[in-house]
Amino acid sequence: MKEILNVALIGCGWIAADKHLPAVTSQPDLKMYALCDIRSERAEALKKQYHIDAKVYTDYREMLKDPEIDIVEVATPNPLHCEMTVAALEAGKHVLCEKPLASNAKEAREMIRVARQNGVTLMEAMKSTLTPNFRQLRRHLAEAGCLRRYFASYCQYSSRYDKLKAGIVLNAFNPELSNGAMMDLGVYTVYPLVVLFGRPKRISATGLKLSTGVDGQGAVNFEYENLNATVLYSKIADSFLPAEIQGEKGTFILDRIQTIREVKFIPKGGQIQDLSVPASHNEYYYEIAEFIDLIERRLCESTINSHDHSLATLEIIDEVRKQSGIIYPADK
Repeated sequence: MKEILNVALIGCGWIAADKHLPAVTSQPDLKMYALCDIRSERAEALKKQYHIDAKVYTDYREMLKDPEIDIVEVATPNPLHCEMTVAALEAGKHVLCEKPLASNAKEAREMIRVARQNGVTLMEAMKSTLTPNFRQLRRHLAEAGCLRRYFASYCQYSSRYDKLKAGIVLNAFNPELSNGAMMDLGVYTVYPLVVLFGRPKRISATGLKLSTGVDGQGAVNFEYENLNATVLYSKIADSFLPAEIQGEKGTFILDRIQTIREVKFIPKGGQIQDLSVPASHNEYYYEIAEFIDLIERRLCESTINSHDHSLATLEIIDEVRKQSGIIYPADK
């Protein structure tokens, strides 16, 4: 394998600027080789900001013709994930795609099929499940005995909702971009649930549909064989509730499900145990590190952010949207 892997980034918005580029440039095995955005000035601004000598493209298909590119990061609006990822996979590139992996499960299945057909690595950039403290939680989970309940909440008031109330529709609440509270925030409560417990037997969802046709908030109950789960998510109200995983022998308390920084365990009748481990890097570092490791070991998928976990999460979200009456143009 090459000593240095060349990375191409599609989409030069805020998440690329604030999260993906710092994570890539922190890895000695990676070189930011190319930047692609329909607005070339955004790519040029990132080159200047990070002092990188990267090629700039406005057409991702033209960029994908470059044989020197090893990895493609897709950080574009949700409806473009499938099209761009499939094109990159067919060009023989490994792909790290922003969450959610796609607009719906149908698109995700196609992306997974193409990745496996071409023998390249595909991973959803779900940062929270690859952090040191999520791994710590998994290591200690059995200490709670038979698990009975999972609860997680991610509710964060969006300033874009103020714009919506003023009649201005920004991306966060635009159904054309497969957006809304579940796709933006709720996915962070569902994905860890799937990683820990798999697919539920039954789902019951309620939500508040906004004037644009997307969800502003929602609540979902999940039924498993011996466990119940509840998740809350919102872009129109704040919440500061921690997450909990309750078992017959104790309870885990997690400060926040989207990026766990504190893991505490209270054994039945015992004292609080702090199981937290320090994170030496920001959460995006760990997803990049996982992705590099997969490529080095010639693996098509992660065991944590696996193809099936990504697909199951989108199958759940599709059902939640169905019950809540949320339909995207990408579904048609």
